[in-house]
Amino acid sequence: MSVTFRQLKLFLALTETRSITGVARKMHVSQPTVSMQLRELAESVGLPLYEIISKRLALTAAGEELAISARAMVNEWSAFEERIGEMQGLTRGQLRISVVSTAKYFIPRLLGAFCRKYPEIEVSLEVLNREGVVNRLRGNLDDCYVMSMPPTDLELEKRIFMANPLVVIAPSGHRLAQQTRLELRQLIQERFILRERGSGTRLACDAFFSAHDFKPTVRLELGSNEAIKQSVAGGMGLSVISVHALSEHYDAEALNVLNVDGFPIQSNWYSVTPLGKRLSPPASAFLEYLKAHAMDVESHKTVPPQVFESESKR
Repeated sequence: MSVTFRQLKLFLALTETRSITGVARKMHVSQPTVSMQLRELAESVGLPLYEIISKRLALTAAGEELAISARAMVNEWSAFEERIGEMQGLTRGQLRISVVSTAKYFIPRLLGAFCRKYPEIEVSLEVLNREGVVNRLRGNLDDCYVMSMPPTDLELEKRIFMANPLVVIAPSGHRLAQQTRLELRQLIQERFILRERGSGTRLACDAFFSAHDFKPTVRLELGSNEAIKQSVAGGMGLSVISVHALSEHYDAEALNVLNVDGFPIQSNWYSVTPLGKRLSPPASAFLEYLKAHAMDVESHKTVPPQVFESESKR
């Protein structure tokens, strides 16, 4: 069987993009080149590697098996290159990170500073909903993952690096906005705009409401923090949102944080890797940097100080 390393990398790109066009764009080659290389790879294997079903590309059983072996081979070679670089006193290589959407409010800032410190490291960042990040985690596609609610059905190395308090927000001028203390039951007549089911924020909300026997009236479920903030500002209801999502361009004239008993809900940000995964030098450097510099993010919070005062008293 004659297979080249380049063909394996093109095939792995196909497993991620699920299109020839996507592979060409990702790998910076022409579509005819991709098609030719994948055809030669299938001929070497002796079985079809993918098929088109209802206009969607799907891997065959042989393709699934090849993806597992190819990923192991490419990862092992990348690890070898990084170990050699470390032996030569160099900090270089690739760093692949997947984060849930709410983490986009602080991870790019941390990555920017990290890249200035380690300019030779090439960084790839995926920002997805929680389901997308968990799927990449199951496939071991990245070096590390950032989320607030790691899955419980996988063996993982979970490291808390920062708090993720969740607060109740209301439109400015709301009838409850000026009250200094609210009980949760006072919100029973309100309509809520919440994150989509399965998101980390929603999972934390549902657990909190269930523990307090509170059943919110959910008006909308949205997959975007920005859409939620705009909907609340427009008077469509209340919401529960991460302080990190709220602090981005916080507009005190449009939104108010309500002082509700039990809030902020205490949640945390985790860096996650599969248990036993051998970390590359860039991944190890990033996790150390994340732990050491998470407090830099705290200094950028611009929401009302009473939120954090109440948090510190809990």
